[in-house]
Amino acid sequence: MTTTRPEAPEPPTVCLSATLICKDEVEKIRGALESVRFCDEVIVVDSGSTDGTLEICRELADVVVERGWPGHVAQKNHALSLARGEWVLPLDADERVTPELAEEIRRVLAAEPEVDGFFINRHVHYLGRWIDHSGWYPEPRLRLFRRAKGRWGGTNPHDEVILEGTARRLRGDIVHYTYDDLEDHVRTLNGFSSILAGEHAAAGRRFSWASLLLRPPLEFLKKYVLKRGFLDGPQGFFVAILSAVYVFLKAAKLWEKERVGTSRPWRDGGA
Repeated sequence: MTTTRPEAPEPPTVCLSATLICKDEVEKIRGALESVRFCDEVIVVDSGSTDGTLEICRELADVVVERGWPGHVAQKNHALSLARGEWVLPLDADERVTPELAEEIRRVLAAEPEVDGFFINRHVHYLGRWIDHSGWYPEPRLRLFRRAKGRWGGTNPHDEVILEGTARRLRGDIVHYTYDDLEDHVRTLNGFSSILAGEHAAAGRRFSWASLLLRPPLEFLKKYVLKRGFLDGPQGFFVAILSAVYVFLKAAKLWEKERVGTSRPWRDGGA
């Protein structure tokens, strides 16, 4: 089902479209939508919210579409297909465009840039502080691009914009209010590792003991030492440890799919 905001006049020419996908983000979606009100149109694709998210989206967005969940990449590409702007700015529900970044975007697009996209840093707020290192900042991601030149790709749940053209980097930041707490962080990593293990198994990737035994400690050293996570206080240590756990879980769950499968003796009548 699609709803539109009738009081918003349709502009004759659309320069910039903001796209968001969401589900049950009532605590964060308002801030995200308000931060992109400078765009010519705001499009939301919701995958079954029941907590009041839809009501906020219908209040603040120009187009709201309710659609089942096909995966991160497919859902973001669907939102992209609804955009009418020459340029597209995708945003997640837990992100915000700062006023400084909004002004910079307006300025660069008004100058009719010759490039086809722009990388934008995300600045993460995690467990009460801004993370300035740990591999989380600066974290440039392609987030502003010509609609005709970009599409979403990558492997679920780690999507990325594939750009056919050139790009440069903006100075402003997207603010990312990531995990609510440690429980949310662990829960998300557990869910994401299951999705990614399934994607790898479907693609024919095989389990290796090297990935299980060597990559987790290397990931910790990368985040905590090479990326200077120690400068982010206890939060930097948690980021490094849980990054290593995530790497471990991805490998362990791939092993589980290969060696154990879906058989369960208590359910299947086996010994």
